[in-house]
Amino acid sequence: MSNRKVVVLGLNGHIGKAVAQAFVATGWDVTGMARTDKHRIAGVRFVQGDSDSVEDMRRAIGDAGVVVNALNLPYHQWDKGRMEAQMSRVIEALGTVGRTVLFPGNIYNFSASERFVAPDTVQNPETPRGGIRVRVERMFEAAAARGDIQAIVLRAGDFYGPGATTDWFDLAMFREIDKGKVATMGASGIGHSWAYLPDLARAFEALASTRSSFGPFERFHFAGHFVTPAEMRAAIERAAPVPVTVRPFPLWLMPLIGLVDPIMRETGKMAYLWRNPMELTDKRLDALLGEHFNTPFEAAIAATIARFFKPRNKIERVGELSHTSHV
Repeated sequence: MSNRKVVVLGLNGHIGKAVAQAFVATGWDVTGMARTDKHRIAGVRFVQGDSDSVEDMRRAIGDAGVVVNALNLPYHQWDKGRMEAQMSRVIEALGTVGRTVLFPGNIYNFSASERFVAPDTVQNPETPRGGIRVRVERMFEAAAARGDIQAIVLRAGDFYGPGATTDWFDLAMFREIDKGKVATMGASGIGHSWAYLPDLARAFEALASTRSSFGPFERFHFAGHFVTPAEMRAAIERAAPVPVTVRPFPLWLMPLIGLVDPIMRETGKMAYLWRNPMELTDKRLDALLGEHFNTPFEAAIAATIARFFKPRNKIERVGELSHTSHV
């Protein structure tokens, strides 16, 4: 296996694209697998493939020593064993030669009563969707325990960043920007975990570069930016080049919209994440990444929202929220 060769499964998603760029920037030999080469990322060798096919993934992985599993299913199709089946195919494609797989975890695995969520916090999911995530992580942990792979979970909050589409900024917060209106997510005074994609991607690369110092199965928590709606509002107002009206997003609308929209119906079931402060913490990862690793929050927001204010820039919301990480 090649120690500086990485394959990104799910190149076209939020994580896939950002991670590929981060690995290219640090000199890795990068291959990305997806159904289409719609992003055409400089320095990335594209391999066409489908996550339904173990053979396609094996062909893409080749002799790479590191794989980033950026695959995900559409948000309303996680159930009926479909996510576990997809991850089982990934594990099969990885083989039994001990290569490293990194993949993003989320906060669904934990109880809403957990104010601080560390890597060793007991996993007690609030919802069936959280139970799915717990089972998926256990699948990779079992494969690592057999000696087949090394598995590293990097858990993070909600993604955002420049050029990201079909995320909370695109689908909810800035959907009425043509009217000069912006919405903030969450309950007043309640902090929420956000992950700025360029920073999260660099964290993936940092873990890949130091993987020889880790055990067979590791969990890390990426703190990112933990901010209240008021702090989000202030950052948006400072970064916006024109005056905007910023108001809270009405969370009570989610179940109503869910009556006709399956994505919003499933998203609404996770609304507790906006009403409870669940902050990701990890002293070990903080020490590994070093002080001042994260982009300052206001700078990250400015970079993220700039596209919403470009002249005659019509923001296209193509696909569904979950399609961003599905190959």
